[in-house]
Amino acid sequence: MTAEMMAPAWMHEQITAEEYESWSEEQCAGIEIVDGMVVVSPGASKRHNRLARILANALGAAAGPDWNADTDFDVRLQDVPLTNRRPDVIVYRADMIDVTPTRPEHVLLVAEVVSPGSETTDRIVKVDQYAKAGIGFYWRIEQAVTGVPLVYTYLLDPATKTYRDGDVFTGVVKAAAPFTVEIDLSQV
Repeated sequence: MTAEMMAPAWMHEQITAEEYESWSEEQCAGIEIVDGMVVVSPGASKRHNRLARILANALGAAAGPDWNADTDFDVRLQDVPLTNRRPDVIVYRADMIDVTPTRPEHVLLVAEVVSPGSETTDRIVKVDQYAKAGIGFYWRIEQAVTGVPLVYTYLLDPATKTYRDGDVFTGVVKAAAPFTVEIDLSQV
């Protein structure tokens, strides 16, 4: 094995919140921290990124001045062991734009666009992590064989810290609590 093939030492050691906060934005791009360990995410496809951007733009327009919708944005689910997730789309309180790290109590909704290689994580692992963190809404977007995305919505049951199934939309998302939004995803 050559030196170029060896992973850096920090990929084999638990990372603390303090260490992570000392890293540059470039070092944090394309990774998540789960239970203190670095998880490297492969680059998303153009279709994946386009779908996330269209969704974020529509949610941002529908949310009004009290909420922001963004892509490529860390959410600190827990400090010890450190768990930072980077949802494909996040809707968070506008007055928290400069507060770092973004915490679950600042977040209304997270959405994940399922890609090859992320199926289990997006369908099972992240759903559980976001629910336990108390994030009110989770959306999972999947590409159907027809090419028209399917949007699965989940609503948090605060008593059990689990999500219950919401509506499933194809192509057009017509409503999303607590605000109304119409999104045509059929042209993605």
